[in-house]
Amino acid sequence: MRWSGQELGVEQSDTLPGLAKLNNLVRSVQTPDFAGVTFHEVLAKSALNRVPGQSMMPFGWTINPYRGCLHACAYCFARPTHEYLDFDAGDDFNRQIIVKVNVGDVLRTELAKPKWRHEPVALGTNTDPYQRAEGRYELMPGIIGALAESGTPFSILTKGTLLRRDLPLLAAAAEHVPVDLAMSIAIYDHELQQSVEPGTPSAKARLATVTAVREAGFDCSVFLMPILPYLTDTRAHLDEALRQVKASGATSVLYAALHLRGSVKPWFMQWLEQEHPELVPKYRSMYYGNNAYAPKAYRRWLGERIRPLIRAHGLARAREDPVTGGIRSSALAQATRSATAGNSTGPLSDTELPTAFGSPPDPSALF
Repeated sequence: MRWSGQELGVEQSDTLPGLAKLNNLVRSVQTPDFAGVTFHEVLAKSALNRVPGQSMMPFGWTINPYRGCLHACAYCFARPTHEYLDFDAGDDFNRQIIVKVNVGDVLRTELAKPKWRHEPVALGTNTDPYQRAEGRYELMPGIIGALAESGTPFSILTKGTLLRRDLPLLAAAAEHVPVDLAMSIAIYDHELQQSVEPGTPSAKARLATVTAVREAGFDCSVFLMPILPYLTDTRAHLDEALRQVKASGATSVLYAALHLRGSVKPWFMQWLEQEHPELVPKYRSMYYGNNAYAPKAYRRWLGERIRPLIRAHGLARAREDPVTGGIRSSALAQATRSATAGNSTGPLSDTELPTAFGSPPDPSALF
């Protein structure tokens, strides 16, 4: 898809230096429908990203059709990825969006290579593939089709209700490969949700999408993460959140406390100082220095609070993929069970895993 009224190969005045260095920038586009946002259309050199892992799975695979995200979540851990192209991790991440307009075609080429071994692929583990711009660019149908036709299982984690548009495609894909879906819904106080993640659909709209996913025949996990200390960790908020998750038909839930890594921390703290200045000292004591994660004592306390509530609402605890951070692929679980059947030594060793496809891409290949 291309927007009219723009000339190919013309660099606009707001094109930042990092983008000007690229030889795969098609053009930069602005439209009244997305006030204050610039879309930088690029020709991707690769679609599949190899993510290094540890233990049983030494790597995982992801696809990121967009870089930057219109959801504008103050806590988003993916913000530092924007700094590679001389963008900042704050407002630029929300307003300077990289769009890999040829990602579907590139993906088909990569999946056709003889060395591709059909390992599960995760979407939505960096920036959201169903952010609002997807309604214009429609990249996901091509990605879904390429994965399904190649016999590659995949998972999707999203905050975007636009997922409902592709449920028929996903149902068709599921006839050929395992497809796992999860919705991220962290905050159930509408005012707080609109403040800290202003570009996202409401929790109500996302819960309705969970219901639609279930009605389409899929299991659906809800990622109740991040839980914000002193804001969404009260028993009342967690109990109400889990009540709504259960009512939506979700099959499982996964939770985690807020973590603030690198340049995400000052951006989130700026939001906190504006919206909840009384909490700034408490957050500084928790996330002091280079600490990215909440203290172990807090995480232990949170687990002791939420686990009984999860059981009380009759929800299962979902499993996170330890490499990609998305929902754990059912294909991976099936492969592990099959490979370990009759093997008393337990999980697969690295040498027993499928051969990796290719090699880790050069950072510039992500664009």
